[in-house]
Amino acid sequence: MNHDSFGSALKRGYMRIPTVIRVIISINIAVFIIQAFSGTGFNRTLVSLFAFDPAWQTALMQPWRFVTYMFLHGSGFHLIFNMLWLWWMGRAVEENLGPRTFSVIYFGAGIGGVVLNMGVAMFLGYNYVIGASGAVFGIMVAFAYMFPRTPIMLLLLPPIEARFLVAGLIAFDLIFIGAGDNIARIVHLGGAGFGYLLIQAHYSGTDLSAVVRPIENLFRRSKTKKPRNKNMYSVTDVDIMEEREVDELDDILEKISKKGYDSLTAEEKKKLFDLSKRN
Repeated sequence: MNHDSFGSALKRGYMRIPTVIRVIISINIAVFIIQAFSGTGFNRTLVSLFAFDPAWQTALMQPWRFVTYMFLHGSGFHLIFNMLWLWWMGRAVEENLGPRTFSVIYFGAGIGGVVLNMGVAMFLGYNYVIGASGAVFGIMVAFAYMFPRTPIMLLLLPPIEARFLVAGLIAFDLIFIGAGDNIARIVHLGGAGFGYLLIQAHYSGTDLSAVVRPIENLFRRSKTKKPRNKNMYSVTDVDIMEEREVDELDDILEKISKKGYDSLTAEEKKKLFDLSKRN
């Protein structure tokens, strides 16, 4: 009997984590290691540069903060609980919706959470916001929407259906808004609300993945650009068009697997027919 080394087993388990969740967890851990070992002064600089500042002037002039704040955490427990919830509930969401739609819900919920925080900052205070909790709450709501009766096992508690567990966590944040415990509960609530709107939009027929494709195409074009050199070939429009067609074919096949062939539009059926003939 062959026995894998601990390193091989760990690597195999790591690679089995859905792609987007794996990247998010990896970046969060890497950033936290930098925070933990860089010293207090440097950590404060990181927070001052990349945390979300709810003052609208700062938010508008430094828009990267809408995303970068999700990768900073105040403590090891803060990081661990966020990443565990993301892993526990996010796997099924990403595996069922695909990485593009999952990404839109995750980052959409995270951005939505701090947008709501901006709106109420005059009442709750203009404090820096860090942590992935808003984005994770959006994924938790998506999981409860998709699998409402799935039992969730928590330490020392009987199994609780996902819909009741997530509703209870949201109610807890509602009760303790303004408690002065330095927890951005309004961001949790905003993330949950935007997560619900996005997952509902997906099941109503909105193609959330369309938000991601222009970003993918931008990176794809940047990778295909080569320095002009007589000894190097240049990427042609045909190369780029083939990659786009692969993406289109993947999207059509995914739609068929979820909703059946009859759900395709006439244009999608024609595209499928043309691509099948070509290949």
